[in-house]
Amino acid sequence: MSDLLDTIRDLAKKTDSKILMVVLDGIGGLPLELGGDTELATAVTPNLDALAREAQLGQVELVGAGITPGSGPGHLSLFGYDPLHYVVGRGALSAVGIGVKLGAGDVAVRGNFATLGGNRIVDDRRAGRPSDEKNAEIVGRLREAISDIGGTPVEIYTESEHRFVVVFRANGGPALGANLSDVDPQATGVQPMTAVAHDDASQKTADLVNTFVQRAEAALKDEPQVNGVLFRGYSDVPHFPSFDDAYQLRAACIASYPMYKGLASLVGMDVLPVEGHEDALDGKVQALKDNWSKYDFFYFHVKKTDSTGEDGDFPEKVHKIEIFDELLPQLLALNPDVIAIVGDHSTPSKLATHSWHPVPLLIRSNYGRKDAATRYTEDEALKGSLGLRRGTDVMPLLMANALKLNKYGA
Repeated sequence: MSDLLDTIRDLAKKTDSKILMVVLDGIGGLPLELGGDTELATAVTPNLDALAREAQLGQVELVGAGITPGSGPGHLSLFGYDPLHYVVGRGALSAVGIGVKLGAGDVAVRGNFATLGGNRIVDDRRAGRPSDEKNAEIVGRLREAISDIGGTPVEIYTESEHRFVVVFRANGGPALGANLSDVDPQATGVQPMTAVAHDDASQKTADLVNTFVQRAEAALKDEPQVNGVLFRGYSDVPHFPSFDDAYQLRAACIASYPMYKGLASLVGMDVLPVEGHEDALDGKVQALKDNWSKYDFFYFHVKKTDSTGEDGDFPEKVHKIEIFDELLPQLLALNPDVIAIVGDHSTPSKLATHSWHPVPLLIRSNYGRKDAATRYTEDEALKGSLGLRRGTDVMPLLMANALKLNKYGA
């Protein structure tokens, strides 16, 4: 464990109080024009506003000043794991999230289906966000075309929409390295990149990836939209200290997307089954209600505030925020001793990608001090008494507000 987690583990105590951490993925935004309102400030959010008037607000930098966090590092930071120390690739998170077991020496990688135009130029990094059914159809075609590469077994799995997972199996041979460059340029108007190994142990993996890309494009050449693959987030088997052990909590995850379920599983949370479509959120609320008596910490994930930001759709991100605001009273009716509203990173519609901007943090408990903030927005968070915090500060603050930490020292 890191020093901070060691300290928290020594101070943590079991109580009956309950903590609810709501992560509005990518919630931070920007005004479309300088001086205008962000998505949060534009949204009509009477329930969030009322909660803010009873809470303390501040801002959170998930990794550090000016550093744009991925979803994995952002969540690790919120869970109290220093993302500069605990590093895991997106591939392992996605693989574990869909129930794939990784063995010693295996490498998992997260893939995007993409639309390639003439001269292999990336027209759309997400291939128009195909349906899950279309995703499964394409994965089936790839499985027929690529079951192994040069004797190395290759497994391909559906994740959701444009996302899929590939696992290269060591199969009892030398371990495959995961230290190689991405194929995904994370931009349009350019060609996919060639995977390049950064050490000798990863050279075979780079060769496997580049061969996979070639075969996949050949197998999908007749597809008008889903005709390319982009890879990033290579990872082998990660190991994390136990969340339950560090915080003395019975912890549960309520999420739909495999990556977030994978991350929660890796730190030792129970991943609860969720019925229904992510966009409706009804299944998540029901899962929370059904399991409220069984756990004392809940991680509740909302994805679409991020997806709409990535799509550059300002009005739709505003709409997703308003949808969450409508269901917030159902969460509050459970009477959590501590509730936090926070994001794992900012995804401004103006940029259509993750950004380095701090995210607003709200914490309500019976032990907060008077706060000047009156809404849950970026500007109001600047007024808040919590100030600017590192993401790894969030869990200790929630534990303290839940009276779950003993005094440090004599």
